[in-house]
Amino acid sequence: MTLSLKEQLKEKDRQIALLHAVNRIVSQRPDLDALLQEFSDLIVEQLKADAVLIYLLDDSGDVLVLRGSHKPHREQIGQVRLKLGEGITGWVAEKQKIVAISKQASEDPRFKPFRGLPEDRFEAFLSVPVTLKGELVGVVNIHHKKAHEHAPSEIQLAETIADEIAGLISQSRLTVTARKKSQQLETLARMSQTIAQGAYLREILQLIVTMTAEMMGSKICSLMLLDEKTKELKIEATQSLSEEYRSKPPVRLRASVSGRAILERRPVIVQDVTQDPQFGYPEIAKKENLRSLLVVPMMAKDKPIGVLNCYTSLIHNFTSDEIQLLQAVSNQAAVAIEHTRAIEKALAAEEALETRKVIERAKGILMRQQGLTEEASFRLIQRQAMDRRKTMKEVAEALILSEELQRGK
Repeated sequence: MTLSLKEQLKEKDRQIALLHAVNRIVSQRPDLDALLQEFSDLIVEQLKADAVLIYLLDDSGDVLVLRGSHKPHREQIGQVRLKLGEGITGWVAEKQKIVAISKQASEDPRFKPFRGLPEDRFEAFLSVPVTLKGELVGVVNIHHKKAHEHAPSEIQLAETIADEIAGLISQSRLTVTARKKSQQLETLARMSQTIAQGAYLREILQLIVTMTAEMMGSKICSLMLLDEKTKELKIEATQSLSEEYRSKPPVRLRASVSGRAILERRPVIVQDVTQDPQFGYPEIAKKENLRSLLVVPMMAKDKPIGVLNCYTSLIHNFTSDEIQLLQAVSNQAAVAIEHTRAIEKALAAEEALETRKVIERAKGILMRQQGLTEEASFRLIQRQAMDRRKTMKEVAEALILSEELQRGK
């Protein structure tokens, strides 16, 4: 149908008003949730609609999540989820094609109702895919309570707004990514500084998992160390508050996902731990709402010493940047562990030498005072330590102190 000159001018005015409205939203630079709210209101105003719902693709790339609406459904935002191909919205996302239904939308064979969404009872339904460089970002649904014919100009306006939404979501994500990388670099620097100053292994490991969970946005992060004798991995640190998770027994290398990362000496990704047959604790995973897992081995001079595990609460496709980031943390952790072990070993050797010196001196006192042999003196100190539930060093120090007091009289 050809528009009259008056209608064409009216449509141009409408488009100019739309561009002004979009520029206003962009200039405010709101966060993503506020952005979606603004665009929902704009669509209702420009298209004289009764309701608008905006769905965005989640990190898995397989599920659409309700993220915005003209009249916020607070209990549904973030909760209404549908797979690609599910319902009219899922069909539009999967095919990346527009659907315009002028009346009785609920009679369409692709329609799927959702409890708590009154828009399901509306007559007219316009659904437009939101794409960016050919990639699906989400879907915008526009509802009218009564039957409504969607004019070509109206559909074009809806497409224009969908394009703007895609562009601004891209900007928002770039901003979030840049901010996240900045925070990650800052956290890595803070971790390096703290590790360099630290001396106690347990505190350092706890610091590593806490900071790693913060950087990765992880539901649960855990660090497991390898026992060379038993060939098992045991949780040594985690920021999880779940006692059930914290007290998980050690896992064998050849019968676990974490062990696979050690044996293959490479990062291992599990899309859904509740479904992976090699994951040993699916019930704990379900109870703690754990889904995707990234495991990175910790290597010290080509020798595996443990793993870092990062879980998400939703299905997540780990990016190469995320894998590299966890690998960088893993490398730092390995250096910190080996450095701290070396310090503790040196301290233990120093303590052993000091203990030996004290015992030798105490033996000399017993040999001189009581005429005992060196072996008998040692056994006497040993027996006294067992009887009094003291260390041999403590008993030896008491003997030395006693002699010094005797000399002082």
